[in-house]
Amino acid sequence: MTTTAFDDHVRSRWAGRARAYERSLAALCAHPAPSLLDAADVGAGTRVLDAGTGSGTVAALACARGAVVVAVDAEPSMVELARDRVPAAGEVRVAALPHLPFASGSFDAAVANFVINHVGDPLAAVIELRRVVRSAGRVAVTVWPHPQPEAQSLWDEVFAVAGVESRAAAAPTVDATRDFPRTVEGLAGLLDAAGLTDVRCDTIAWAHRTDAQAWWSGPANGISRPGLVLENQPPAVLARIRAAFDEVTARYRGPDGLLALPTAALLASASVP
Repeated sequence: MTTTAFDDHVRSRWAGRARAYERSLAALCAHPAPSLLDAADVGAGTRVLDAGTGSGTVAALACARGAVVVAVDAEPSMVELARDRVPAAGEVRVAALPHLPFASGSFDAAVANFVINHVGDPLAAVIELRRVVRSAGRVAVTVWPHPQPEAQSLWDEVFAVAGVESRAAAAPTVDATRDFPRTVEGLAGLLDAAGLTDVRCDTIAWAHRTDAQAWWSGPANGISRPGLVLENQPPAVLARIRAAFDEVTARYRGPDGLLALPTAALLASASVP
């Protein structure tokens, strides 16, 4: 299987981190799941592929709708976690975009929730989703937009308040010749370039309500770009960053003690000709 340096980096960052993801960012990523399935016309009897299932949120919801579900993920610890969540009627296995072990036209629909932003060749990934879906079937994907929503970008403020250089956390990026603008027009253009039709892309905005410790724990366990900054910091610096985190997030804290963090996602869907 051919992968890029970006693919290898992303997979190394997720290795063994399924439980940490479940405790931190899984609830954030779950919010668009019903809209994603609606956009793919997933209902009773639909044969649907959930590519990059993570903890199995989308797959479990599709099963609850009566769909026939196959879910895949590149990370074995995610597959193990998803198997605990997805009913016995669903199938969960290790596989990764852009090389799926399914015959062309195997599914009525394919969905990928915050997955296209984790692959080194986004167009190849969408083309592969198209390949495994029958003619007149549906493909739907979500990605995080750029510029980053407030919930994610506040980490830059945290590091600035703590006096820690966040740009030092260098990591491979998607090659410029393969990347796409993380905008409504950019994501719609990606699906169009993959040969899909009737493309639609919308922005979903919401306030993610979460416990402060849950929001801290993802990066504290090495997840996401802030995780690159936090790992291997000496205890004194970590304490300074945590104090800055508490200071910055205080304005989002409600009377119940939970944070309400403004965020957004792009949801695009299309038909297979």
